[in-house]
Amino acid sequence: MTDSSTPTSTAHAHVLDAMLALQPREPGIYEGHTHAGYWNMVGPYGGATAALMLQSILQHPDCLGDPVALTVNFAGPVAAGPFRIEATPVRTNRSTQHWMVMLLQDDDSGDQQVTATATDGTAVRRDTFSIEDGRPPHMPDPATCERFDTTGAMEWLQRYDMRVVTGAIPKVWDDSAHEPLSQLWVRDNPPRALDFPALAALCDVFFPRVWLRRARRVPAGTVSITTYFHADRAQLAAQGDKHVLGQADAQAFRNGFFDQTAQVWDAAGQLLATSHQTVYYKE
Repeated sequence: MTDSSTPTSTAHAHVLDAMLALQPREPGIYEGHTHAGYWNMVGPYGGATAALMLQSILQHPDCLGDPVALTVNFAGPVAAGPFRIEATPVRTNRSTQHWMVMLLQDDDSGDQQVTATATDGTAVRRDTFSIEDGRPPHMPDPATCERFDTTGAMEWLQRYDMRVVTGAIPKVWDDSAHEPLSQLWVRDNPPRALDFPALAALCDVFFPRVWLRRARRVPAGTVSITTYFHADRAQLAAQGDKHVLGQADAQAFRNGFFDQTAQVWDAAGQLLATSHQTVYYKE
């Protein structure tokens, strides 16, 4: 599904690429428009906003290396319509670079407001000692897993092919207690080769853990999410458009906030990214 206001130049692009379309106005200054295909309850899916913030850096002519760590803070709801992104490299070293990013929109009075901020570290990766201790859980082949039914669900859910193995969203909202762990296979729908913006979006694909821990569908929204990228471009290219394995859990629910940790592995069992976020929920 494409927003009728999406520029015609993206009409035949993959829906993710259409959402990520940014028009440079000057170095580090971009204009874009929200995409109806990634709409959530009161604004765009948070993973889409994170991907946009990262895209503005990767598209910058002075970008050095690949993303290592991205933190996105959601200052307020992103309204349907145009927006402006400002991406600034605040320091560049020999092999690392540090960024600050702002997403801005005009309010009803025409005043520009910050709706999201981000910091990011990029780096030129080097061959070094490497070992991986984060083992993926044993999971059945995604082809044998039932696809999550998104009929009637929010629009952004139509953008993903999910095969939930453990920790599906409750079918009955009865306040019953469940473990907040979810494990699933997921990829873009329709399939698309994995890259860093797509991976940033995938790291936020999990339902709020509070919905699982106590089967009650309370309002919830991410306040801040940090994603750590462990993969390089070659590893992402090798993954192609196959399903990735995702796992999410939580450690504490208290005073209107909970944490959510997540890991994403490629089809070969190599860790692609980890993330940690703080989520607000309302009683």
